[in-house]
Amino acid sequence: MAADNNRFQAIISHCKEYGFIFPSSEIYDGLSAVYDYGQWGAELKKNVKDYWWKSMTQMQENIVGIDAAIFMHPTTWKASGHVDNFSDPMIDNKDSKKRYRVDHLLEGYADELDAKGDKAGAEQVLKAMDALLAASDYAGLKKLIEDKNIPCSVSGTCNWTDVRQFNLMFSTQLGSVSEEAGEIYLRPETAQGIFVNFLNVQKTGRMKIPFGIAQIGKAFRNEIVARQFIFRMREFEQMEMQFFIRPGTQKEWYEYWKAERLKWHLSLGIPEARYRFHDHAKLAHYADAACDIEYDFPIGFKEVEGIHSRTDFDLRNHQEYSRKKLQYHDPELNKSYVPYVIETSIGVDRTVMMLLCEAYAEEDLSTEEKKDSRVVLKLPPAMAPVKLAVLPLLKKDGLPEIGKEIMNACKPYFKCFYEEKDAIGKRYRRMDAIGTPFCVTIDHQSKEDGTVTIRYRDSMQQERISIADIRKTIEKQVSFSAGV
Repeated sequence: MAADNNRFQAIISHCKEYGFIFPSSEIYDGLSAVYDYGQWGAELKKNVKDYWWKSMTQMQENIVGIDAAIFMHPTTWKASGHVDNFSDPMIDNKDSKKRYRVDHLLEGYADELDAKGDKAGAEQVLKAMDALLAASDYAGLKKLIEDKNIPCSVSGTCNWTDVRQFNLMFSTQLGSVSEEAGEIYLRPETAQGIFVNFLNVQKTGRMKIPFGIAQIGKAFRNEIVARQFIFRMREFEQMEMQFFIRPGTQKEWYEYWKAERLKWHLSLGIPEARYRFHDHAKLAHYADAACDIEYDFPIGFKEVEGIHSRTDFDLRNHQEYSRKKLQYHDPELNKSYVPYVIETSIGVDRTVMMLLCEAYAEEDLSTEEKKDSRVVLKLPPAMAPVKLAVLPLLKKDGLPEIGKEIMNACKPYFKCFYEEKDAIGKRYRRMDAIGTPFCVTIDHQSKEDGTVTIRYRDSMQQERISIADIRKTIEKQVSFSAGV
């Protein structure tokens, strides 16, 4: 769909207003492209990670997880190719001194054309950009920018420098005394922590190929043009799995994991029409095939997950640089070889943003008698930050005591929230806004017959259920085993 910036800005505002995501260090005017997760955003993010981890490790018999350190020996990044190849083409405006990533500048121009109804023109620009990037034709990229008269957003001029490469890794010093400190890097991806531990995991876990190693962790990239809320940040989190296979079988496993990862996305309850595969026009230095799973955000189709056939590039290079054998002895073939790898890499933050964009809804509930509306997050129940809100109708007559009993009975099993303040309608609206799928209201009838009113977020329908049935009713619908 065409970009809907108004909807996107509304989602960003909603995230701050309701405790999902805040600009980092906001009291000091913030830090560009760095964000903090608030109380409900942290819960949502944890649910995303837990669901991915369970589906990738617990539900798979041949995939295990690790947690590697952020700091790694600096030779790691030479062997992986990041020192020489981990860079993006950049261009500077001579008047404003502002630096842009070339692909972002051209993509932004294409989005403007699309918003004006010139879909063909937008596609033509993107097609030309992909071809030039694939050919590493930096002069051609500059000419494309100049031919389209794409201006700097600050100066408004088209006075551009030549296109140059800019390395994206953050460097720091390791050591307590600056003179003795050695330069190391904050990892730009989590994958290398898996590769350097390949033999440790394979031998201690007695793993047989094909098998996978999964990891969730922080990564850091010095994005010059970090933008679009939490879609592109300098500090972010990845969920990656490296699947080790026999050489020559990479094509079939690549297709297998494309299909499996799309199934996972669809299990979130998002329609398939909202996704598409996008094959890479220019392959990374390690890949012989690569594609992205893209989601239709309000800002257009953007990458959420990448699937890459990495060949044996990483293990072979680490073997060469470390002078340690990183081979697997295949008992079925009675031979040793350096395994090939299929990678699935999904951004935690981008998945959170995807869920928020899919769930956000503004609903007009007006009737002939009165005007009414609500903002609701229709998150999958298993992903919702709060599963159950316990709401005594009054702050007296023993109703809060019943509410506390319900809280104590349910909170060991799923996240609950208790609130007494304000009219019940206002409390319902607040729970809708953070995506709480179920609310129970305690009233005077609860004292008489042991029942409460349960309200369902999406339909807003209500019914009476027994207090004794609350836990099992909700637990059944919010557990990962029931899907999301």
